[in-house]
Amino acid sequence: QVQLVESGGGLVQAGGSLRLSCAASARTFSRYAMGWFRQAPGKEREFVATISWSGGSTYYANSVKGRFTFSRDNAKNTVFLQMNNLKPEDTAVYYCAAGLVSNSDSLVLTASRYDYWGQGTQVTVSS
Repeated sequence: QVQLVESGGGLVQAGGSLRLSCAASARTFSRYAMGWFRQAPGKEREFVATISWSGGSTYYANSVKGRFTFSRDNAKNTVFLQMNNLKPEDTAVYYCAAGLVSNSDSLVLTASRYDYWGQGTQVTVSS
């Protein structure tokens, strides 16, 4: 069982920045690819970014590419999503997810492949 706890959400003006964190309880955290998803009101949950177990590979949704950076610190069982140049359309609840993988460079893009989810943290970007 892996528990994920997100933090760092809040209210920010357009063009501003936020840094989300997700702390994991897993003993074998480094065996998990991690992902961020988001869900805006009235919309389906959508993929934001994923990072491999090693941290050496990342993949981003086109909508956030160049603005968001996903990183991880396996020694602290924590991942981070640095969000810059935020836009009102980034407003959503952001969820952290963990998916067990066998390859250190594997990326997981689909929600159904993730095994554990956090409760989410609200990000609101005002115009």
